[in-house]
Formats: sequence, C-alpha cells, structure tokens
Amino acid sequence: MSGFSLFDLFWIFIILISLQPVLQRYLLQSQRLRCIRQLERARGSRVITLIHRRETMSFLGFPVVRFIDMDDSEQVLRAIKMTDPKVPIDLVLHTPGGLVLASEQIAFALARRPGKVTVFVPHYAMSGGTLIALAADELVMDENAVLGPVDPQVGQYPAASILQAVQAKDVNELDDQTLILADIARKAMQQMKQTVAELLSERMSPDDAERVATVLTSGTWTHDYPITVDQARELGLNVRTDMPDEVYHLMELFPQAGVGRPSVEYIPAPYAPPPQPGRRPVGRDQH
Repeated sequence: MSGFSLFDLFWIFIILISLQPVLQRYLLQSQRLRCIRQLERARGSRVITLIHRRETMSFLGFPVVRFIDMDDSEQVLRAIKMTDPKVPIDLVLHTPGGLVLASEQIAFALARRPGKVTVFVPHYAMSGGTLIALAADELVMDENAVLGPVDPQVGQYPAASILQAVQAKDVNELDDQTLILADIARKAMQQMKQTVAELLSERMSPDDAERVATVLTSGTWTHDYPITVDQARELGLNVRTDMPDEVYHLMELFPQAGVGRPSVEYIPAPYAPPPQPGRRPVGRDQH
C-alpha cells in the first residue's frame, strides 16, 4: 500500500485548518457552560448571558458587530419561560444597545417575574442595555462600569435635538419632512418615558419614577454619555458593586475578535502591595 502523496497531505492540512475554528468554538462554548453552571450553583439561580462582542465568522476572520436584536429577545424570553417563576434569574449584561422593541420585550419579561431578578454589568450596558437593567430588582455593577441614557434616536439624530431645533424656528419655515420627523420624535420620547416610568414603578414612588424617566429620556446627556455607579445611585437605582469573580471569568470567555497583536497586555494574576522595607511579610514566621 503506497504512502500519502504531497497532494494528499495538502488536502489533509486544508481540512484540519478548516475544522480548527469549529473545534475552538466548541471548546470555548463548553468552558462558558461550565462557568455558567458554577455561577448558578453558587447563587442558586438561572444565569442568562446577553453579551455582545465583535464575533469572527468561520476561519475567514470577518468581524461582525452585534447588537440587541429580535433573535436575542426570542432566546432570552425562551430561557425565562423555561425557568420556574420562583427561581431567581441572574442576567450578565454587556452590550452597546440595540433595537428598542427587543430591549423592551426583555425588560418587561424580567419585570413581570415574581422571582428576584439581578442584572450584572461588568463593563457597560448602554441604551437598550440600560433599559433592560432598569427592570432588575437588584443591579450589580463593577465600580468602573457604566450605563447610558435611553433617549430615543430618530434616524441619525436624537429625538430631543430634533424637537429643540424645530421649536427654535417658525413653523412656516419648516418643510413637511421636518415636521413629520418632529412628530415622530415627540411620540418616541413620550413612549420611552412611559416605558421607563412603568419599569421603575415597582421599586420607586410614582414621582421618583417619573423624575428618573425624564432624566434618562429627555436628552439631558448625549446618547453615549457614561452614567457611573455614583450617578446611578443619585438617580435612585438600587446598585451594588460586589461583582462575583465568576462573572469576570465568564467575560474572559467572550474574547474580542481582532487581528494582530492585542492592544492591552498584562500578567493575568492578582497583585498584592509589595512588603514595606524593614517589616517582615505578614503571615511568615521569622527564623
């Protein structure tokens, strides 16, 4: 029996190269599931992740930016439906935002649950992500994590800015398209304000819920403004900062796709302060 030819070896090499991303993805998915199970056992909850990174398609390396979409909504709603109403739900949230409809569906599904809902924000949950976070009974953020305003966007412009520009001019100077945009912007802001107030009404007084809804939806800040932990607390949100280590480990299993050398490098180990000169390290015996 003759051995392999160079042509055969070439095709075996091509097959292995094409299968490598599939195997890597399978191993990574297995690690994610193990980490999720560890967090569930530690907290006695159902853990759901809504994490958006730039994904890489196959072995071709095309980056795809993800946002909250209807597929996310369907998956999260299905996971909620499969969970007993009394079982707590922990949602790990990392997203730049996305479709309003999908975000509202997830938020109201979480808000209606009788069991406790905790949302973990290890880095950021902007726009639609913030809307989902507002549905939580308890919000756990890293000390440096941020939320964002939920003011509606009409096309490429903030709804609040459209209304302000229209109000600064005489109505006879405006064309029909601008007036239509202003009408849509007004409705979008009213609808979003009502949505936010309704989500917060279970945990705040009606006046406080109305106040927070106005701040978050009326264009007080630009749409990408980072709302820090302190600012979230000033608004009246129930925010803690004791993030479980399992959540950070889980985020490491959702690596950012990229090409070339990483832009951030460090030794992945905890560092303690160095011992002070002239003092023996704590916990060591002198001989």
